[in-house]
Amino acid sequence: MALKHEVEELRQAADLLVAPLYSLEAERIPRHTLTENEMPPDVAYQIVHDELMLDGNARLNVATFVSTWMEPQAEKLMAECLDKNMIDKDEYPQTAALETRCVNILANLWHAPDSDEATGCSTTGSSEAAMLAGMALKRRWRKQRLADGMPADRPNLVMGSNVQVCWEKFANYWEVEMRLVPMEGDRYHLSPEEAVARCDENTIGVVAILGSTFDGSYEPVADISAALDAFETDSGIDVPVHVDGASGGMFAPFVDPDLVWDFQLPRVASINTSGHKYGLVYPGVGWIVWRDADALPEELIFRVNYLGDTMPTFALNFSRPGAQVVAQYYNFLRLGFEGYRRVQQYGRDVATGLAARLEELGPFELLTRGDELPVFAFALKPEIDNYSVFDLSLALRERGWQVPAYTFPENRTDLAALRVVVRRGFTHDMADLLLADVKRQLPRLERQPEPTHDAASGSGFAH
Repeated sequence: MALKHEVEELRQAADLLVAPLYSLEAERIPRHTLTENEMPPDVAYQIVHDELMLDGNARLNVATFVSTWMEPQAEKLMAECLDKNMIDKDEYPQTAALETRCVNILANLWHAPDSDEATGCSTTGSSEAAMLAGMALKRRWRKQRLADGMPADRPNLVMGSNVQVCWEKFANYWEVEMRLVPMEGDRYHLSPEEAVARCDENTIGVVAILGSTFDGSYEPVADISAALDAFETDSGIDVPVHVDGASGGMFAPFVDPDLVWDFQLPRVASINTSGHKYGLVYPGVGWIVWRDADALPEELIFRVNYLGDTMPTFALNFSRPGAQVVAQYYNFLRLGFEGYRRVQQYGRDVATGLAARLEELGPFELLTRGDELPVFAFALKPEIDNYSVFDLSLALRERGWQVPAYTFPENRTDLAALRVVVRRGFTHDMADLLLADVKRQLPRLERQPEPTHDAASGSGFAH
């Protein structure tokens, strides 16, 4: 069966009345079954085009981390590669070569010991990349446990409760216990002390997030690694770190060059990132890089005889488009280090400026300021009790803005916040427009006697 939202969808009429187009007579066609006959391409296009007008404007969506703007030249390259299957490396050897170059570029950017012989690959997104990293961690742990004559049936993975849902999927699908560190007070992510407290001989790794989706903050990867160094000295247990750099992996190297979070830390075994977030590519492409070949167990790599060539592959799927990989290489070639630095610094400037001006309005208190990822979260001050963040989120949707409102996870479910993600294409001018619309809605909200929406009845946004 097709997976559907839990909320019951409004059912449309079973048939669609097609308007006359280019002298074609109107007719009814079914929505949920195949038509009996084919129709002209212009009619099919117009039907789909018109329905999609009901979608939100992607450029006004400050909920998503995913890129919503690319240069026309990049779009042209992607159009030229729409028919290329990334898995067919023998048929499209140059696309495969561009993938390898991208892996080498990332390995160099993240200070891998030997970037020329980098071990990594592209994926459909950072979620698949994270699952590949988790599989490698589990297999390495299992091999070592069996070699030591120890049981290997109770693996666990330590992470903060702010992790993206892909880690919950990994733990579920691969039968690994999730040891989640809950939020406490003003600590909204993983701390070194809490991470180490949950580690034992069955821990396959600790996941540190470079850019939390809840508030844009960096987790202290270097401090977590140092705490695990001390833990190994005391216990003899070696626990590797995986860095989920879905957003920060393509952001921090350019604007926070002194931040130590990557393969400069010997304990970091692997890093994933989203090319389609701050890698500035349309969805979907992700990347995973391991410290070296030893960090990726050889038995996980398949060598497939496919269409006349033997190739190594490590992935959860097989066929996937090559266009996004080509677009990633275009961005690397087009921008270089300095170009990426300017783009990312601009985004941070927009985020910190907008956060500061929202704070000056009076009703809001900032949880983060956009000075790590160009992302910030803000809540209503405790004395504001006649409207909610969910009311403001829905009010802004009237003007086309998609600003997510949500509650924080375990131990801080009492905290409801809004979040703004600044991406390439979100300018100072657009920040001015968003701020103006917040000001426009506040007087109406302030006249409310009580909140009208909460987490249950508000927007359907998820982090």
